[in-house]
Amino acid sequence: MLISFTVQNWMSFRDKVGFSMVASKEQQHGDRLAKLGKYRMRALPTAVIYGGNASGKTNLFKSIAFARHFIIRGSHPEAMIAVEPFQLDKSYLPSPTRFTFEILVDENIFEYSFSVSASRVFEEKLLQITSNSEKLLYHRLEDDPDPHFHSSIDDKRLRFAFEGTRDNQLFLTNSVSQKRDEFRTLYDWFNYTLVLIAPDTRFESFEHFVTEGSPLYETMNAILPNLDTGISKLGGEDISLDLINLPEPMKQDLIERTKNGMSVKVNTGDEKIIISRKDDKLSIKKLYTYHRDSEGKKVRFEMKQESDGSKRIIDLLPAFLDLMQTKIPKVIIIDEIDRSLHSLLTQQLLEVFLASCSNETRKQLFFTTHDLMLMDQEFFRRDEMWITQRRNDGSSELISFAEYDDIRSDKDIRKSYLQGRMGGIPKIIADQILTGTGN
Repeated sequence: MLISFTVQNWMSFRDKVGFSMVASKEQQHGDRLAKLGKYRMRALPTAVIYGGNASGKTNLFKSIAFARHFIIRGSHPEAMIAVEPFQLDKSYLPSPTRFTFEILVDENIFEYSFSVSASRVFEEKLLQITSNSEKLLYHRLEDDPDPHFHSSIDDKRLRFAFEGTRDNQLFLTNSVSQKRDEFRTLYDWFNYTLVLIAPDTRFESFEHFVTEGSPLYETMNAILPNLDTGISKLGGEDISLDLINLPEPMKQDLIERTKNGMSVKVNTGDEKIIISRKDDKLSIKKLYTYHRDSEGKKVRFEMKQESDGSKRIIDLLPAFLDLMQTKIPKVIIIDEIDRSLHSLLTQQLLEVFLASCSNETRKQLFFTTHDLMLMDQEFFRRDEMWITQRRNDGSSELISFAEYDDIRSDKDIRKSYLQGRMGGIPKIIADQILTGTGN
């Protein structure tokens, strides 16, 4: 689970901002909160972030996406680090960008933080948090040769991995690449538990949709006909390699890279293709949708023929199925969950997810949205709802609804928001739009 996250000097977030998933004393929807008895706390299963255009919602998503990619993929030797510091105050440009994650891994809480510039890592720290104290596992500082390992993990091989960590690389990433397992569970949390879905990316490997007999194939095809998309089925059909819209050298490379027992995914626009090899035999399948004609017969459609809304459902539905069915705790973050979806469909997906949460579950869903139909205390607690707002100097802030003392559990929170009493709405000056005046 994600307990908290903070970021500083990233895109529009000049000052340190963050959100906490530790539940307040509010009693509403308490039956779905995860109880962490060891730490005497309750953790929220969801966080909803509202805000006007360019207020910072997507920048917050991008900050987590960057940190995750930098942790699990690392950087090439001599490569620059793709940080994006706040641009509207020159004094912040040379300052490092800072990230801090507090996460629950196997019922233990860790705080992992690092600060970076475009050229180097300035600081990296890992703490294990107990119910009443903190244990420093390691602390890396710029130009400090001592990693400050805790005595329980200090050994020569780990120090060797530390000494071999490049300036533009995280020690956590390098230690795992050097096959050291001291921090493998932390790395795996970022690699497998934390999942991010942008408006133009897919959640699930689509090979599950072309493999009859797989659980996801069966479940998706049982649900899709009930979602009013017109799609009766997803499936894959064999195609010739000649039909893949790629240059010949790339096709040849794909064939060479597909070893026995392997599958390679190919995305060419809206086309989804799987190249597999089994017993030295090459198989090429393409994902299609199927509709029923007036006589009830199946008609095959290309993915590019489907509406944006239908494609978005295909993107998101596996994420919700994974959250609701898997025994592995997932943390899924979706930017613009409502893009191309009807409000009622979004509500239904969220209702099913929230109904599956309990005191024992460890799954979480975070998302940004413009859909004000979701701003309802029948769905969410006040401490589960947040607002991003852009200040006059161009920097963004992040505010929890729980900070507003006058919002009672029986109050129409949407009305207060639209009246501008809570911020986070577009600041539009109508007469300047019509006349073209203003700065």
